[in-house]
Amino acid sequence: MASVKSHKGGVEHIEHHGHVTLKEYTKNVNAKIVNPLSGIPKSILFDQVSRFCRDHGLQDKEEYFKKGALVAQSPDDFELLEELDENDKYHLRREITNPWRLPRDLYFTIALCSLGSAIQGWDNTGANGANLSFPEEFGIVDNTWLVGFINSAPTIFGLFSSWATDPLNNWLGRRGVIFLTGLFCVFPVLAQGFAQNWWGLLLCRMFMGFGMGVKISTIPIMTSETVPAAIRGGLVMSFQLWVAFGIFIGFCSNLIFYRIGRLAWRFQLAAAFAPAVPILLFVWLCPESPRWLLKKNRCKDSYQSFCRLRNSEVQAARDLYYAHCQIIEERNSFGGSSLFGRVVELFAIPRLRRATLGGAIVMTAQQFSGINIMSFYSSTIFSQAGYSPFQCLMASFGFGLVNFVFAFPAIWSIDSFGRRNLLLFTFPNMAWCLVVAGCCFLIPDSVGARVPLIALFVYIFTAFYSPGIGPVPFVYAAECFPLSHREIGVAFCVCWNNIIGSILSLTFPSLLADIKPTGAFGFYAGLNMLAFVVIFLFLPETKQRTLEELDYIFGVPTRRHAAYQLRTWLPWFVRKWVLGQRHVVLEPLYQLEGFSHYHRKNGVSVEPSA
Repeated sequence: MASVKSHKGGVEHIEHHGHVTLKEYTKNVNAKIVNPLSGIPKSILFDQVSRFCRDHGLQDKEEYFKKGALVAQSPDDFELLEELDENDKYHLRREITNPWRLPRDLYFTIALCSLGSAIQGWDNTGANGANLSFPEEFGIVDNTWLVGFINSAPTIFGLFSSWATDPLNNWLGRRGVIFLTGLFCVFPVLAQGFAQNWWGLLLCRMFMGFGMGVKISTIPIMTSETVPAAIRGGLVMSFQLWVAFGIFIGFCSNLIFYRIGRLAWRFQLAAAFAPAVPILLFVWLCPESPRWLLKKNRCKDSYQSFCRLRNSEVQAARDLYYAHCQIIEERNSFGGSSLFGRVVELFAIPRLRRATLGGAIVMTAQQFSGINIMSFYSSTIFSQAGYSPFQCLMASFGFGLVNFVFAFPAIWSIDSFGRRNLLLFTFPNMAWCLVVAGCCFLIPDSVGARVPLIALFVYIFTAFYSPGIGPVPFVYAAECFPLSHREIGVAFCVCWNNIIGSILSLTFPSLLADIKPTGAFGFYAGLNMLAFVVIFLFLPETKQRTLEELDYIFGVPTRRHAAYQLRTWLPWFVRKWVLGQRHVVLEPLYQLEGFSHYHRKNGVSVEPSA
């Protein structure tokens, strides 16, 4: 049961009887996931919907919102709702049977915004090829720390710029921020090609870092706030797919400009501006994030945006009203209004602290995997294996191709197999690939198979990385925080990612010189296994949940989650898959209340992943 407790400023506060209280909302000790509309009588629900429509100038859409509220209340029972006509039910059926059939505006928005991430990959690989020539031109070949600092300058400066994500998004919206950061991804990138000394090149790359730090925080937020929950992971991971595409095109660019000679590095670095141009031209054709508009209390504009992003008005009304109800509860639980207050709450409020921990885990794990070292220094690594400069670029091209091709399986597996399972499967496999590749460096130079074997196991490593820790971090960071703290939360995750990435990029040239490739590869293999253990114990699953429902997932105490993995899931796995006791039933961690059979069948509650 539920009743209207108060109405203040046109916003209902719904009190649930028999479900979680607002205190339990941020500390979900019972591991319950609650539908905020569950148990509300139809007459009261319709009164609330009517009031909502009047308060926000949506009286002419009241019929759609009443239908949408009923569907949100009982998602699996829409066939029984007499208020819905056949056209309404047709679109709701296809949402289940054909979840990828979505409006063109949605796919256009995702493709255009994610194109900005191609700059990230392209710049990494441009620097990869440029590393073979620009240190020699500037006389810094022997200064490995300076070369590492120049390479990592965008991520180092991104440490500071990512914190601008929150105020910039608040003032300009998602589209405005993407346009602004696109400017920093055109002019400083082009300016690299005209640098006359190492500090001029460093300055250009630092300005690039401002655009990239804010951009990689905002693009996943934009896409996560526009797509349906059932396939959110597959669409939001387009960010990583375009990063992989940028890496691949960057290696192609390196090969094209290689024969220019000593000027090659200028073209290799400057060419990365290209993906930003379409963004500057067409980003204003995309609908603004409906959840950002809802946050600004612009419900009418949010509804129009949802209508462009969904196949029917009933679906748009359902998603808007359901998000509205969850956001009301968020506002009652999370009160930080200032930037500093929201930063403090990331660590002070249990629900937010767990999201912060989850985001930090996946970001750290991505850097621990060693992939960015491959992106920046694969040509250097292959050079130490005995390749000529052209052969280094060709081997790195193969790395980029494998990274791009094997990113595609994650589009379908990330929402069915789950975020956690992808990581738990890929990390041990990446670890053994690194160990074997490192050992191949010990094969004598006279053995002809030495270099091809090194390349082979680097490629296999990349094939495991691309559908796993490649797409998961930015998907996870963009979805794990509530709307009230999403910008600042993602900014923290990106900042943390840049801190770890900067340290590793800065130190790798010296690490490679001191402990040689075999030691460096073994070191990263150890980091991979450390990441595996931390993910197993502390990372919750988020697949197929709306952004608002995840508040309850991250309300579960971390100790309870870790204890469940060790005391319940691990014994079940051993008994079923090691001892062959196939009849063993796994007790679920999360208990659903007020959700339909469809959600129970397809969610994490029937037989949750590791």
